[in-house]
Amino acid sequence: MPKALPVIDMSAPVCCAPVAAGPISDEDALAVAMRLKAIADPARVKILSYLFSSAAGEEISGVLATALDLSESTVSHHLGQLRKAGLVVSDRRGMNVFHRVKPEALQALCVVLDPNCCQ
Repeated sequence: MPKALPVIDMSAPVCCAPVAAGPISDEDALAVAMRLKAIADPARVKILSYLFSSAAGEEISGVLATALDLSESTVSHHLGQLRKAGLVVSDRRGMNVFHRVKPEALQALCVVLDPNCCQ
């Protein structure tokens, strides 16, 4: 059984000096690693890709499950991990929960990995 992600606050985008700027603190290294671990799963990468390409910019779990040929419980699990990492935001509207990518969180992660990536 895979290890669960540690419980740390990752609601805000990662914010530290780029890893190429020199030695990184243990706390900052953990913050970056936990976000990378959250997307280091093919199903989660597919979910992010689908959400980015969605015409509305958001989707409900059932649509994601059908589109990605996964069960709704599997999609819910992966969305939960992406939410914990601060990479996806979910909003309940009536009977549905809509999920969307938090682009500023992914952009911040890119900048930490490569300060020249978003110029």
